[in-house]
Amino acid sequence: MRVLFVGDIVGEPGRKAVAQLVPRLRRSEQIDCVIANGENAAGGSGITGRTASEILGAGVDVITLGDHAWGQKEIMAYIPGEPRLLRPLNYPHGAPGRGSGLFQFPSQAPIVVINLQGRAFMGDLDNPFLCAEAEVARARAETPIIVVDMHAEATSEKMALARMLDGQVSAVLGTHTHVQTADEQILPGGTAFLTDAGFTGPHESVLGRRIEPIIKRFRTNLPQRFEVASDRVLLQGALIEIDSATGRALSIRRISEPLPHPPDGQGH
Repeated sequence: MRVLFVGDIVGEPGRKAVAQLVPRLRRSEQIDCVIANGENAAGGSGITGRTASEILGAGVDVITLGDHAWGQKEIMAYIPGEPRLLRPLNYPHGAPGRGSGLFQFPSQAPIVVINLQGRAFMGDLDNPFLCAEAEVARARAETPIIVVDMHAEATSEKMALARMLDGQVSAVLGTHTHVQTADEQILPGGTAFLTDAGFTGPHESVLGRRIEPIIKRFRTNLPQRFEVASDRVLLQGALIEIDSATGRALSIRRISEPLPHPPDGQGH
């Protein structure tokens, strides 16, 4: 099974990259399943029903979220009715939506996707390690193919989770920091790991936002509007090949695909 994991989609430029590049990558790389983190998809913070539908319509099979899951209020009513949209599993009981799901694809074993959020330097949610341990044990009774999005700030927290789950899941992909790391590897037990998948959106920026207000904030400590930037748009993430019978990862490759410039006179 070939799985494309797309790093954090940032605003309209990120959604545009998904719309143009995901269908092309599905064909050229013979991808069976596309998972994308969409927690910054709507205006750079949160996701709406409309933007979620846009991403799913572009060929993404599962959307994961993170600490900005509730950045757009309307998602509270939308998420319970869309099983392909996951929020972090370790939100307390009673939060709308769900943190994992089982998904079926033609001629392939089913896949379980689990979304977790770290606690170091982030919100005080339930312990992601204990939540992951219980959920992975349950998921392994259904399928050997399990992919985890660990949305966390601390690299050590992401690595520790991957080491704990090595041999029990197919892949652990880190999100949140928007900086793609160069440490893709297959751990000894057969789990593919990348500390951070990067982000899908404008890279002539500071983590997807316009540069000048960020600098001004650091210089003056005064409030600024952090608008989404627009230039040098990339789709970043990772392509993982998984043995469908065992769930072990066979390979992992970082992806960093530029959004092609439109021909002269056909857009900006």
